[in-house]
Amino acid sequence: MKVLISAQVCFGTTYSDFYVFSQSLKTSVKTKKGQEVKLSPLPKRAKRTYLAMDKDKEVIVFVFIDTEFGFVLILQMEEWMEFRKKMNPDKLTHRPEFIVKPRGQTVWEGRTVRLHCTVAGWPKPRIAWYKNNVLIDAKAHPEKYTVESNYNMHSLEIKNCDFLDTAQYYASALNVKGEASSAATVVVKSRYIDVSFLCADGFCPEHGVTFQTSIIDQFEVAFGREGETLSLGCTIIIFPTVKKYQPEVVWYRNSVPLKPSKWVHTHWSGERAVLTLTHLNKEDEGMYTVRVNTKSGFDTYSAYVFVRDADVEVEGVPVAPLDVRCHDVNKDYVVVTWKQPAVEGSSPILGYYIDRCEVGAHHWTQCNDNPVKYARFPVTGLVEGRSYVFRVRALNKEGVSRPSRVSEAVVAMDPSDRARLRAGPSAPWTGVIRFTEEDPTVGVVPGEPTDVIVTEATKSYVVLAWKPPVQRGHEGVMYYIEKCVSGSDTWQRVNTGMPVKSPRFALFDLAEGKSYSFRVRCCNSAGVGEPSESTGEITVGDKLDQPSAPGTPVPTRNTDTSVVVFWGASKDAKQLVGYYIECSVVGTDVWTPCNNKPVKQTRFVCHGLNTGLNYVFRVKAVNAAGYSQCSSTSDAVVVQAAICDSAVFLSPPTSEYSLQGIYSYTPLEREREICTSSNEAFLLHIMLMRLCSHSTAVPGEPTGVTQLEAVNDYMVMSWTPPLNNGGAEIRGYFIDYRTVKGDHFGKWHEMNERALTTTSYKAENLKENLFYQFRVRAMNMAGVSKPSVPSKALECKEWTITVPGAPVGLYVLEVRDTSAVVLWEPPVFDGRSSVNGYYLDIKDASVGEEGWKAVHEKTNKSKFMKVENLNAGTFYVFRVRAQNIVGVGKPSAVLGPILAQTRPGTKEIYVDVDDEGVISMFFECSEMKAGSEFVWYKNYQEIVDTSRLTIINKEGKSRAIFNSPSLEDLGTFSCVVTNTDGISSSYTLTEEGLLRLLDLSHEHKFPVIPFKGEMAMELLEKGRVRFWTQLEKFTPACQVEYVFNDAIIEEGKKYTMKFDKSTGIIEMFMDSLEVTDEGTFTFNLVDGKAKGTTSLVLIGEEFRELQRKSEFERAEWVRKQGPHFVEYLDFTVTEECDVLLKCKIGNVKAETEIIWSKDSIEIAEDDEDSKKIERKDGELTFNIGKISKQDTGIYEVFLRDERGKDKSSFSLTDTGKVSFVDFTSRKLEIIGVKTTFVLDAKLAASERVKSGVTGEQLWLKINEPTEKDKGKYTMDIFDGKDGVKRVRDKITPTALAHPCVSYLDRARVVGGLPDVVAIQEGKSLNLTGNVWGEPLPEVCWVKNEKELTSDDHYKLKFEHGKFASITIATVTTADSGKYALVVKNKYGTEAGEFTVSVYNPEEEEGKEKKD
Repeated sequence: MKVLISAQVCFGTTYSDFYVFSQSLKTSVKTKKGQEVKLSPLPKRAKRTYLAMDKDKEVIVFVFIDTEFGFVLILQMEEWMEFRKKMNPDKLTHRPEFIVKPRGQTVWEGRTVRLHCTVAGWPKPRIAWYKNNVLIDAKAHPEKYTVESNYNMHSLEIKNCDFLDTAQYYASALNVKGEASSAATVVVKSRYIDVSFLCADGFCPEHGVTFQTSIIDQFEVAFGREGETLSLGCTIIIFPTVKKYQPEVVWYRNSVPLKPSKWVHTHWSGERAVLTLTHLNKEDEGMYTVRVNTKSGFDTYSAYVFVRDADVEVEGVPVAPLDVRCHDVNKDYVVVTWKQPAVEGSSPILGYYIDRCEVGAHHWTQCNDNPVKYARFPVTGLVEGRSYVFRVRALNKEGVSRPSRVSEAVVAMDPSDRARLRAGPSAPWTGVIRFTEEDPTVGVVPGEPTDVIVTEATKSYVVLAWKPPVQRGHEGVMYYIEKCVSGSDTWQRVNTGMPVKSPRFALFDLAEGKSYSFRVRCCNSAGVGEPSESTGEITVGDKLDQPSAPGTPVPTRNTDTSVVVFWGASKDAKQLVGYYIECSVVGTDVWTPCNNKPVKQTRFVCHGLNTGLNYVFRVKAVNAAGYSQCSSTSDAVVVQAAICDSAVFLSPPTSEYSLQGIYSYTPLEREREICTSSNEAFLLHIMLMRLCSHSTAVPGEPTGVTQLEAVNDYMVMSWTPPLNNGGAEIRGYFIDYRTVKGDHFGKWHEMNERALTTTSYKAENLKENLFYQFRVRAMNMAGVSKPSVPSKALECKEWTITVPGAPVGLYVLEVRDTSAVVLWEPPVFDGRSSVNGYYLDIKDASVGEEGWKAVHEKTNKSKFMKVENLNAGTFYVFRVRAQNIVGVGKPSAVLGPILAQTRPGTKEIYVDVDDEGVISMFFECSEMKAGSEFVWYKNYQEIVDTSRLTIINKEGKSRAIFNSPSLEDLGTFSCVVTNTDGISSSYTLTEEGLLRLLDLSHEHKFPVIPFKGEMAMELLEKGRVRFWTQLEKFTPACQVEYVFNDAIIEEGKKYTMKFDKSTGIIEMFMDSLEVTDEGTFTFNLVDGKAKGTTSLVLIGEEFRELQRKSEFERAEWVRKQGPHFVEYLDFTVTEECDVLLKCKIGNVKAETEIIWSKDSIEIAEDDEDSKKIERKDGELTFNIGKISKQDTGIYEVFLRDERGKDKSSFSLTDTGKVSFVDFTSRKLEIIGVKTTFVLDAKLAASERVKSGVTGEQLWLKINEPTEKDKGKYTMDIFDGKDGVKRVRDKITPTALAHPCVSYLDRARVVGGLPDVVAIQEGKSLNLTGNVWGEPLPEVCWVKNEKELTSDDHYKLKFEHGKFASITIATVTTADSGKYALVVKNKYGTEAGEFTVSVYNPEEEEGKEKKD
């Protein structure tokens, strides 16, 4: 085998190529110049080894050449390491050693620094980088640091350097044998240094002069619009003038040098430098700097360029996205990123479309069918070797925006090929081995890929990346991707059509929220290899959250057309792109973007404002996931130049507090540019800006410095806050002290280095029996106040007072016209025993000391009290006294005067229950300021335990949500808005209020659909049964489920359903009732969250009775289909006392047969009785005449034709309907007919024998008749002139009744009604009475002797001539009373009376408790 080794050997500057054959062993080689170089002798058993790198595989290998046996062994790096470890492990291991150490560097701000080192050691050492002995976590700060390690070569990349990156950097290497480290210093120089500092030692020996540079005719802050051309220029004067010498002029944008392109043109005429930006885009917005470099130094000038959006073609559509870039370019794959625009249009952006175009073509192809919301998208399907450009368009409800500026062109190719095109061999000692014979890996199935990971995962797509296999052959490999749904073992190939060439792949159309596993297979012409290891389960969803809202902006004046805005950074924001600032003129509510390109700093100068107008500002953050919520609106600021005395100017920025010059400077602003990363410098800058803008002043001095307690070596002091806070919240206090000896006063000394947040202080380390004086100064964001008036000389001596000291820290909240809440802190000195209560005193501020009076009689154990019954518009002062078991101590310092007046626009805390049943307290404040916050208290103690309440604050509103409302939450809740003039409110939650809220919460969580009445049932024609109810309130989305015995039933042959949503009536019909239909019928309703159920139980005798009625009605309907009796055969007595049998018939034809019979013997036409038969208008009569014993019998009438038949019979016998009087009965009635005269009965009236007149009826009633009552009865009727006598023959069981005697057919209520009904309020009452009478009686219902009519409340029914029912829907206490069912026919009237009593359970319980 012949091996060609191409090696580079360095001898000074000479390189030589030589060949080595495995059959011969050379001891020396010759160079091209003829020099002979001897090779080191090898031991006999030693094997020659060569370190080489295969360019295709990018894998380092070792080549062994055996001279005895003539073979070549090639081992890869991993195999080589393992081989060496096994052959000689002890001799190979050694501690880390730096072969190449990192070198220190000095760079300009904004540049990128790379530190490199090479480390040897075995086992392979681990490398860590440190900055000033602090470990650098590159993964936590990928935007700042990048750490790489390849083949013992290690690097640290520091991006966008600033002054804070100036430090000592260490590379530390560690393995089991030891540790080694190496340091390098990085110095970052600021570009923005005054030229006077550079020219001091700027003598140029080449020309013998010191160049001085002046930039005049400078360009100002510029405004352009997309599509326009903008030029920036300035005149540069170099003194002295040297012939043929020209300075270097460099233009920068945001500290990045600009290169000439089709978008950027630069020109230097020798005196004037001009930068021209053709076809402006938002990417061109930023800080532009011109830098003039001479051999004596440099000078710079900067100004900001704003690029406004071009006019949109369609009103309301978003503006174009910006900054489209390409990343991770591969053979058929690229990741496209962009930044969201500042203006979303009239509605939020729904997503983005990505377009691609081949370089040289003009046809754009849309890459995604559905818009993506994530500002990052993997584009697949590229053709290897071709160049592409990309653009992005935004979409909202109104339409699609204009496309963005196109990206830079990228070539679809393997990254390793791209790297080899850009660079040569990776190291001088690296050789290249080429085999002259055929590669044995051709035709071999490739191995499995390694390190398959998910690099991106969103709800729209997932991106996989992996490393190619080691064994792949010259022809290269392609890949198949497989997925497996969580919970299954089935792997599904994703790219079934065509394998991909790149070791990257994006998977779309995955189900959001589901988990998947992925793996990859390699393939070539020899086949498909084994799969890689699975990635493990990956859940589809956005891994990046939208940033949180930035802090409230703080604007300060700058110039007549600009304002400087500061804000707090978004908390825990990941991959933050930057911030957009918006402004609005007060009162317009029209928001305009101040910048169209996001900025990462938390400070921005908003230019282009109108002088004299009031502006407010807000900020929103943006990352790839989208926009944050807008910050709170800032305080209003008037646009006008800041007025600042020269005495407050600061010196030029020092190295300790420097800032990159990324803003346009006015002379004043350049002096004030001291904002740094340190909190102290930031506070100092804010204070200065506030002072210069006259919007905030230092507070007034505190007052009332008094002593609260004294011990041997310390004293407790207190004071009153200043009345004037300077327009900003008091942030703390500083206390000074000095010693006093007679008339001699010592120097003032500070007692506290850090500001105090309370109005009391324990001054320690004092000397006993010495006298001291104290004074206090207050501080806000503008500065420190003047000191207070010193206290009197106080002796440091232990008090012996037994009563408590004075309470401290009085303040007032919730000031209203008639009330206020006073709060205080306990005294520092309790006295002989602990404090057990307090007394609050009040006084009209206009009266003297004699006006003090106590607010309450008993001691108050709380440290707050609500004072009521104040007079609106009156000033009051307050004081508090503490009490222990010894007595009451001295009063506190006076609080006030406080004006009893409700602030305009004051809002109170209110409680509400949302649709989910969540109980919350709400408080709103329209006067929020910078730094204002909502603070919630319970019983005026700040709530720190969030297990009971969840607080949500948003845009001037605060919501306190009860997590699990219970009796533990009873108390007074209050909310205070900080940094305001005492805006606060409270709400007292009582047990009664909590129960009411819990009931309301339950109703909202489980709403009930109201019914006008419970499910009812009625019998229809044909025996059909109707179940129905009616809803009182519902929505069109209401759905009904019909259930029988817990089983859902559907419409079909047996059931018919109907839901009339116009009336709310729900009906279900059944054609007939069967034995299997016994049970419970239910209507289940669902209306959104609301539910409702109504049921009707039909079981036992009630069901069987209904079934019989249904069958009867159905039989009746069948009967009436043919000839039938409308009224069955019955009798009547005429005025002549003739008995007349009669009936009515219907649905008869001419051919219908009508047959009469008596005792089953047909009455023929030639019979004598046939003459008594008549037919007139559908009525049949049989006139018996004066009835006699011979007329007894059973009379029948038959109707018959081809449609059917019917029969009616009448029994006139001892056992029939009309019979002789049965003396065994319990009651006998004799009724005279058609008389208007008065009865003069000779019978003596008694409880057993009664007589009377009803209407036109005369009657005699004998109760419990006996044998003695047999005989002849005579009725004498006399009107004063004439008389009539009626005689009743002797009454016996066989005697025939007189035709003038009626029978037991008077209208009666025969049962079904109770005497008393007691029912709960809110229920429905249904009662049914059984009625009897011939003819059919008239029925009515009365309440308290007033007749009722049927309506929605009272439903009155009379069915089948027997059943009279009343239904009272949702009874109330007003329905209590005396009711009656009154029935009446021509034979009499009767009333069935009963009493209804409606009760309320809650009232009953209350009465029981009182009892």
